[in-house]
Amino acid sequence: MSMNRREFVKAGALVGAGVGASLGVVAKDRRPQSRPDPAGPETRRRLSLLDQLPQRDDEDVLLRMQRELATAMAKPVEERRWVMVIDIRKCIGCHACTIGCVAENKLPPGVVYRPVVTEESGEFPNVQLRFTPRPCMQCDEPPCVPVCPVRATWKRLDGVVAIDYDKCIGCRYCLTACPYGARTSDFGLYYTDEAAVGARDGNDGAVMGPHAPYEDEPNHEYAKHWSRAGHGSPAGNARKCHFCLHRLEQGQLPMCATTCLGRATYFGDQNDARSLVSERIARNNVQVLLPHRGTKPRVFYIV
Repeated sequence: MSMNRREFVKAGALVGAGVGASLGVVAKDRRPQSRPDPAGPETRRRLSLLDQLPQRDDEDVLLRMQRELATAMAKPVEERRWVMVIDIRKCIGCHACTIGCVAENKLPPGVVYRPVVTEESGEFPNVQLRFTPRPCMQCDEPPCVPVCPVRATWKRLDGVVAIDYDKCIGCRYCLTACPYGARTSDFGLYYTDEAAVGARDGNDGAVMGPHAPYEDEPNHEYAKHWSRAGHGSPAGNARKCHFCLHRLEQGQLPMCATTCLGRATYFGDQNDARSLVSERIARNNVQVLLPHRGTKPRVFYIV
C-alpha cells in the first residue's frame, strides 16, 4: 500500500503522539508519590519511662536523649524531625553498634544496617585509624525513592525513609540508586544453614541439619510482626536502617545509640532547638557524606 507525503506525515504525528502519551504515563508513574502516613493528634505518644527518675545536670547523655525522645514523641509525627549526629572523634571502632543492630533487627547473613568503615592513614610507625559508622542517611532528597517501580519506599513525615516489605518486589533498583551503599538485599540466608548437628556411625562424615529455629523468630521493624519462616518478608526484599522506629514508639533510643561505648552517637529531634542533636550540630564542625550528590542527608558527622 502506498502513501503520499501528507498521509505519511499525519501517520507519523499520530504515532509520535501515542509514544509521547505512553512516556508521559510512565514518567508520571515513576514520580515519587506521597503516602497517607498517619498524622495529627492520633500520632502523639505519652511515654512515662523516666518519670520516676529525677533529672540531674551530670546524667549520662543517654538519659538526656531519652527524655528528649519522650518530649518529641508527645508531638504529632509531622512536627518531629529525626536526625543522627556521629562524633568521629569519639568512635573507637568497637562495632558494638553494628552487632547491636544485627541482634535488634535479627538481620541474616549479608544484611547490615550500620557498618563501620575503617580508614588508615600515615606510614609506619605513624599510623592512624579513623572509624566512620554509616547508617542510612535518611536523605531529604532520597534517590532511592523515585526509582522504585512499585512505590514501596517513601519519605515519612518525620524524615525517615521507610520500606513497605509487603510491596517490595526485590528488584534492587534502590540499592543501585543509593550513593552511600546503605541498602542491602535479603537473599533469605541463615547463619546455621547446613550446620553440622552430629556425626554418622562409622565416622564417615557429619550430619548436616536445617537452620536453627531461632533464626525464624520474627522481628518487629516498622512496629510490625515479620516472620522469615517459609521465605516470608523481609526475605527477598531490600532492607536498610530505619532509626529503629519500632523502638521509638516504645520510648527507646535506636539500638546503635544505646550500645555505643564511646557515646559517639547522638539521636533526637532537630525541630527541638534545645535538644542535644541541635546543640551538637550548632556548636561543632559538622559534615555530611557526599554533599555534592545533593541528597541532603539527615546524618551529620562531627570531625
